[in-house]
Amino acid sequence: MIQLSGLYQTLSPFAYALLRIAVGLALVPHGLRNTFGFFPNTGVRALNLKDLAAQLDRDGYRPGRFWASAISVTQLVGGPLLALGLFTRPVALVVLLFLLVANVERWRVGGYFWNKLGLEYTLMWTIAAFYVLVHGGGFFSLDHLIGWNF
Repeated sequence: MIQLSGLYQTLSPFAYALLRIAVGLALVPHGLRNTFGFFPNTGVRALNLKDLAAQLDRDGYRPGRFWASAISVTQLVGGPLLALGLFTRPVALVVLLFLLVANVERWRVGGYFWNKLGLEYTLMWTIAAFYVLVHGGGFFSLDHLIGWNF
């Protein structure tokens, strides 16, 4: 049997950095769409903060204006911070809470399956964000570079 544990240990910091970067950068297009109207033909109702706030108010997340701004900041600021590994754990906590609420909403709207607008997709990202919260920035992060490990 071939021993691959050394290879896995060598690749582990790279794999983790890739996961953290993917979790962070996956948020950015959503923020660009909901805040500035990028990607208008992607099936969402809200393409600016005003429309997102109205949608959130209708869905029971009040005050919608506050939550729309919080979502935008989470996606457009928190996403890049996660990708860079800066303030990783605090940002991952905010992202995790955001995704937990998204999971509840997705379950309410579509059940489990992603193609029915269910929670399958957001659940995967929630688990990935939880992993980042638990593990912090990792070796290839700005947190590690500056010596922050909170």
